Amino acid sequence: MSGIAAVDAPAPTLRPTRIRHVILWLTVLAYMITYMDRVVISVTGPLIQQEYGISNRTWGWVLGVFQIGYALFQIPGGWLGDRFGPRRVLTVVVVWWSGFTALTTATWSAGSLIACRFLFGCGEAGAFPNATRSLSRWMLPSERGFAQGVTHAGARLGAALTPVLVVWLMLHFGWRAPFQIFAALGLVWAAIWYVYYRDSPQQHAGTNAAERDMIASALAPQATGRAGKAKVPWRAILSSPQLWLISAMYFCYAYSINIFLTWFPKYLSEVRDFDLARMGLFASLPLMAGVIGDVAGGWISDRLLHRSGRVTFARRSVAVVGFLLAAVAIPVAVLSGSSLASVGWFALAVFGLELTVGVSWALTLDVGGVFAGSVSAVMNTFGNIGGALAAVITGYILHWSGWSMAMYVLAALSAIGGILFLRIDASRVLYEETRTEEPSVAR
Repeated sequence: MSGIAAVDAPAPTLRPTRIRHVILWLTVLAYMITYMDRVVISVTGPLIQQEYGISNRTWGWVLGVFQIGYALFQIPGGWLGDRFGPRRVLTVVVVWWSGFTALTTATWSAGSLIACRFLFGCGEAGAFPNATRSLSRWMLPSERGFAQGVTHAGARLGAALTPVLVVWLMLHFGWRAPFQIFAALGLVWAAIWYVYYRDSPQQHAGTNAAERDMIASALAPQATGRAGKAKVPWRAILSSPQLWLISAMYFCYAYSINIFLTWFPKYLSEVRDFDLARMGLFASLPLMAGVIGDVAGGWISDRLLHRSGRVTFARRSVAVVGFLLAAVAIPVAVLSGSSLASVGWFALAVFGLELTVGVSWALTLDVGGVFAGSVSAVMNTFGNIGGALAAVITGYILHWSGWSMAMYVLAALSAIGGILFLRIDASRVLYEETRTEEPSVAR
């Protein structure tokens, strides 16, 4: 009888492992390091300008040249990830940019600093497209909004913590110490990534059959195959009008947020009369609000998708609200007579902008599929063109018109970003648009 019972007893259900979640949090850490390495130059800027004798307009080029290199190498960086896999490519780019983070301390003039920052930007260009690509074979569609939200929250958390940490390090060890410490963090991360990450769940020894089957059944068949070796359908992708809507929308977002990553500490110093210690603290507050916006935007979008089954509605509704919030809050912040109230309104604006970012990167997974690395690279190229223009043009706007006009530009771009998102269809895969006449289904 015991033998019969043993035969008839149902086999226990194998519980899926959670390797994909470990990979997600490793990616979050990478995003944190990228933004720590970016923002350190803004906080150390006053001391560097003083030591090297750099004017505000020249300093705008120091800030902007990073974005130029970053924009130029977005598409090559994304293509390399799609072609050779994010495990190898992301390791190389992190080592590259960490090296130039450290070399920033060896510069001696505005020209050498500009050259170093350009090469730093060229290396970091591959970070976000390859991080997106690394998640495309691991995260379930229902987890994409949260995954993109939490990774970008990691970026904003790194950016938010950096001013306070860098000010402390500068006061004790000088402006070069933060660059050296952050470079070392990047090298450690690259070593861990290369050892742990694999380009697909089937290649990772830590996954069990239940997790592999769950991911395979949730993703499109090509997403778990050997599509990393496939030719990227550039003609179909680049001929899609939707790609250009997405890129223009992200241009508006990136121009706006980049001001808070580059010029905002100087705004607090020159307009709101904050000293160095208070500037470090209050420059962090809008970025901390952005951390909340990143997580909330992705989570809300995923909840809406789960309840409605309409991916376009789930992405669009969150992003439009976020852009509208920024468009309203920025003018109020500029006109506020209280410095603390102004920072609070700017924090609300950054919260709104960051509601959109996880949704935007989830969108590249929705419409890019297995070629999400290349699609996100195009989007991020235009974003970083916006970021470069923000850094450079703001120096000239300040010279001609002052801080208020520089901030009103952000409000206008936020309104335009919301309008553009109303026309984006997250249910349509870009590279299928020219191969099939089938209409989109879930709006």
